[in-house]
Amino acid sequence: MAAKPDQFNELQKKNLEAAMRLAQLSIENSQKIMELQVQTAKTLFEEGVQNAKALASVKDPKELMDLRTSYAQSTAEKMLSCAKAIAEITTATQSEVGKMVGEQLSTGSADVFEAMQKMFKGMPITDQNAMGAIQTAMDTTRAAFEQMSKASADAFQAFSGAAKGKK
Repeated sequence: MAAKPDQFNELQKKNLEAAMRLAQLSIENSQKIMELQVQTAKTLFEEGVQNAKALASVKDPKELMDLRTSYAQSTAEKMLSCAKAIAEITTATQSEVGKMVGEQLSTGSADVFEAMQKMFKGMPITDQNAMGAIQTAMDTTRAAFEQMSKASADAFQAFSGAAKGKK
């Protein structure tokens, strides 16, 4: 019975480590996205200043319209490129989080199952059917999560592919 607190402390430690890895991943990817947005905004601002100067010196209405059209197209391309990069970062993050959670479910369920087996061994009544049901529930949960992660990743890739096709 003395091993129970140690077993649960170990489970808590593993869960805390996984949460810290997840938080670190989230921070790193947030930084990537912010840097990308700042760089895009800086580029668009610089081009906007150059465009304003160019527009101020134009005398011909056709040339004015051509410059505006060119600037609008350039801006749209940069915004789409930024959105695509953010989608790629998000997809990579989603994949990494899915792996981490899947790993956590896999090792966590095995650890919980082992801890429960040890706990039941210390009790006067051991029911193998109950242990089998618990293991089946854990396996079903893990399989459902893996299926949801795959479906979510596939949907996001389809969305990214559709965005590439419109470009």
